[in-house]
Amino acid sequence: MSETARSGWAEHSLLASRRGEFLASPIHALTMVETMDLAEEAMRLKRPLHHVVVNVAKLVNMRKNAELHEDVSTADVVNVDGKGVLWGARLCGVALPERVSGVDIMTNLFILCEQRGYKPFLLGAEQDVLDSVVERLARNHPKLVIAGARNGYFKPEDEADVVSMINASGADCLLVAMPTPRKERFTKRHRAELLPSLIMGVGGSFDVYGGKVARAPKFVQAIGLEWLFRVAQEPKRLWRRYYETNTAYAVLLSREVWTSRRRRRNISA
Repeated sequence: MSETARSGWAEHSLLASRRGEFLASPIHALTMVETMDLAEEAMRLKRPLHHVVVNVAKLVNMRKNAELHEDVSTADVVNVDGKGVLWGARLCGVALPERVSGVDIMTNLFILCEQRGYKPFLLGAEQDVLDSVVERLARNHPKLVIAGARNGYFKPEDEADVVSMINASGADCLLVAMPTPRKERFTKRHRAELLPSLIMGVGGSFDVYGGKVARAPKFVQAIGLEWLFRVAQEPKRLWRRYYETNTAYAVLLSREVWTSRRRRRNISA
């Protein structure tokens, strides 16, 4: 039996009706409001919920990394983070209402936790970035109680101690700000042991919230060029990564568009 089946979320009326597939990855056609409702339900009922997002790079990497594919596929909720995935899925006939980005889920989660008294645990990023996140939260959400915080620089043999620290904190949700595929592997490996009700990977969102990296303006996000804005900030480090993943995605998408259109023609014939 899969992790998702054991958790019971697969039978949830909303998730069951909104689950689809794109480029061999499960995705849920959810709005931001619906996603936040699920997060609140998990924490209120203390019902473990494992959440991930997929973007272009992750979809490409899932094709060649079986562990990453398993880690994403066994999550309870899979949101679409990235205009490239949103537009590509729609081209292939997968109905998606909107993009639901990880950083926006995270900032909305901070608001929810402050309002309802839930406590987040922050795991990941460099120590100075993590400190900046905690400082900003204290300014923006003075009533928010942070269960604990730990930077993302620890060895595999230290994971058991990290899990113990998280569990001892009494956290209601765990935000994991580590790179792919490390965060997916960590959350999948320790999913059954971790006590926070909501477990969510947030990638580089701490870097954005802590001010290390600027987020693209909204109009740049709207036209799907947020990746180019990131490359402009760190061209030497990022240009090859985005070139390779975007090129690979374009090839995969063109094949999927052709296949899906041929399939629809056969059905209508």
